[in-house]
Amino acid sequence: MTSVTSRAGFLRSRAGGLPRPFWVLFGGSFVNRLGTMVEPFIGVYLTQERGLPLTTTGLVMTMFGVGSLLAQPVAGWLSDHLGRRATLTGGMVATAVTMLALGYTTSVPGLVAGMLVLGIVVDAYRPASQAIVADLVPPEDRPRAFGLLFWAVNLGFAVAMVAGGWLARSGFTVLFWVDAVTCLVFGVLVWRAIPETRPSRDDAPPGRFADVLRDRVMVAFVLANLVYALVYLQVHSALPLAMTGQGLPTSAYGMAMAVNGLLIVVVQPVTTVWLARFDPSRVLAAGFALVGLGFALTSLVSSGAGYAATVAVWTLGEALTAGIPGAIVATLAPAHLRGRYSGLYGLSWSAGALLAPLVGTRLLADAPGLVWPVLGGLGLLAAGAQLLLGRAVRRRSAA
Repeated sequence: MTSVTSRAGFLRSRAGGLPRPFWVLFGGSFVNRLGTMVEPFIGVYLTQERGLPLTTTGLVMTMFGVGSLLAQPVAGWLSDHLGRRATLTGGMVATAVTMLALGYTTSVPGLVAGMLVLGIVVDAYRPASQAIVADLVPPEDRPRAFGLLFWAVNLGFAVAMVAGGWLARSGFTVLFWVDAVTCLVFGVLVWRAIPETRPSRDDAPPGRFADVLRDRVMVAFVLANLVYALVYLQVHSALPLAMTGQGLPTSAYGMAMAVNGLLIVVVQPVTTVWLARFDPSRVLAAGFALVGLGFALTSLVSSGAGYAATVAVWTLGEALTAGIPGAIVATLAPAHLRGRYSGLYGLSWSAGALLAPLVGTRLLADAPGLVWPVLGGLGLLAAGAQLLLGRAVRRRSAA
């Protein structure tokens, strides 16, 4: 009986007390990420299925990044102007349609246009979903709620990576259909089961993006996160190139990344509640620093096992950051501007996704011995900036 009681208490501490619409968003996000099979394999699809040269493939994939960059401010504005539910549902339905169109497009101009549109609509859910959580969940529970959402997304994506590789053997068209169907399911769930949470216009003053940009604490927070994103996103650019450049097979990179997925799924739910008792800014700074340390240690390894060990270090830092940025953004944002604030925060990740490959590949080409110490230093810089911002964030939270 004692073990059953303690197990129930464990579950309540991690999942109890959150409103039903949050769990709809949680389940829908998990289903949606289960179907995220096109993005990880888009380069392979363009070169093998459509026969595009690498230069053209790079152009098509860059258009996705440009679309993602545009998506954050646009979706943030729509979330505040039209509503969170309408933006999230519309983005998912538009993503489903765009996925199917891309799956049957053969011309290069069509692929370029399709990837630009996909970048815009596929990321529209981020500001809207973050605003929904901030609207629904009280401040003391937000780190836990955002952490759970982070965990659902990562678990779904981990399964999608395995299933996508297997399903691709039957042809890439099936990946587009799976992605489209799961997006449509997510959109329908949101529309039917999540109420509109945007504050009434009668109760809220008019707002503009200029109001967000005048918030110096928020702008500084976004810039610190951009520096962190430049470090973290090297996992998709500099890290695989460095490993294969040392003669390691691509399977070694896959195994190292499997360590990341496994640790996130196992460790992050355990740490979320425990970390909620500490100051969010300090926890986030510790996470940034640990990620920087993990990448700095990469300069000392050359084997697959060594790389896997460094991945384990920065994954623990990633687990520390889970859910914390969303909670800080919700603290800083007035209720009627939560969509725009979340869009500005998302912009740091979209900009990081565009800049990280340029930074990582240039460092690898010009100073291969310095790439990992430099990235480690950038991680510490982001951590220091977050510590300096902590007092202002705490003041805003108290107010």
